[in-house]
Amino acid sequence: MNTDQEKGLRPDHDPLTEIVIGLVFKVANGLGSGFLEKVYENALAIELQRAGLTFQQQVPITVSYAGQVVGTYIADLVVEGRLLLELKACRALEDAHTAQSLNYLKATDLPTCLLVNFGIPKPQIKRLSR
Repeated sequence: MNTDQEKGLRPDHDPLTEIVIGLVFKVANGLGSGFLEKVYENALAIELQRAGLTFQQQVPITVSYAGQVVGTYIADLVVEGRLLLELKACRALEDAHTAQSLNYLKATDLPTCLLVNFGIPKPQIKRLSR
C-alpha cells in the first residue's frame, strides 16, 4: 500500500490538500468576504467539480457513545472520501472551531480536515490531522 507517509510525504504536503487550498483561494478571490457559509460551500463545490474531484456536500456525522448514537452533525464537504472541509464565515477562527473539526475527524475516522474561514478578505485555513 502506498500511503503518503510511505512515500515520504507529510500530511501537510498532501497533494489533495494543496489542490483544495488553491480552490479555496480561487473562491475567496472571486466572491470576497461577507457571504454566508453556504454560498462559499456551493462555490467551492463548483470548483471541486471543475477540478474533477469527487466530493459530497452536507455529509451526516454520527457520534456514538457506549454503542449508542448520542448526536448527529453535518460536515460541509468531504473530498475524495478522505479530506473533510469545515467552512466558516466569521471574524476569526476560535478554539471551539478547531475542537469541532477535530471531533468531526474522530467521529468520521478521516485523516485530515481543512478548517476554512471565508469571513475575512484573505481566507484563514487551518490544516488539522488526527
